[in-house]
Amino acid sequence: MSASYVWAGILTAAAVTVMLRALPFVLFGGGRKTPDVVTYLGKVLPCAVMAMLVVYCLRDTSLSVSSWLPRLIASVVTCGLYVLKRNSLLSIALGTACYMLLVQLVF
Repeated sequence: MSASYVWAGILTAAAVTVMLRALPFVLFGGGRKTPDVVTYLGKVLPCAVMAMLVVYCLRDTSLSVSSWLPRLIASVVTCGLYVLKRNSLLSIALGTACYMLLVQLVF
């Protein structure tokens, strides 16, 4: 693979990224009202994505205690931290750390 081919790929990816980042400002800039459907999607998509992530993370849970118990504990820790602190990054990071510690040291 030549250097010019690599640079063409990098520049193409950069151009597409810049265009996608600028698109909302072009479409909704200038004081125009955001369409109702975009506002609606902004409200419901985060919950839908989180629900999909929960299903994805728990999909391979078996009936053995060493499989479901650490996942249950970590899920409760994650949810509890989010309810207390309202910080997604903190709750996900500490919930993941809790799960990893449980799997590596306890179960």
